[in-house]
Amino acid sequence: MTMKFETSRFGQIEASEDRIINFPSGLPGFSQLNRYVLIDYKDTPLKWLQSVDDPQVAFIVADPKTVSTEGSITIGDDVVRFLKIEKEEDLAVLIILRSEGDKVIANLKGPLAINSDRMLGVQAVIDQA
Repeated sequence: MTMKFETSRFGQIEASEDRIINFPSGLPGFSQLNRYVLIDYKDTPLKWLQSVDDPQVAFIVADPKTVSTEGSITIGDDVVRFLKIEKEEDLAVLIILRSEGDKVIANLKGPLAINSDRMLGVQAVIDQA
């Protein structure tokens, strides 16, 4: 089944309900927004993580391997358990990108972990003390 919803950047879009990622706790600062969909960004490895619940909220995200040479991001066992990951290939990791002046900043300490089989997500906190 598909649903239609409005966005400020893309107008009305249609997404299959099985493509909607549920973030039960929302994202920091957006705890009331739980449903998101990934939208390809032109012909790039970037994507938009668009809120289904608020047309104004969208984040540019990417696979960390495409934007960073700082090595891989390790997701903790607690996050793996929360997401009910059964197979390693079901875990997708994305990072949020933002611009600051003429620089692009990648949030490597707050990656998004998504169970692509269950379409369940959480923003993890990486504490590299």
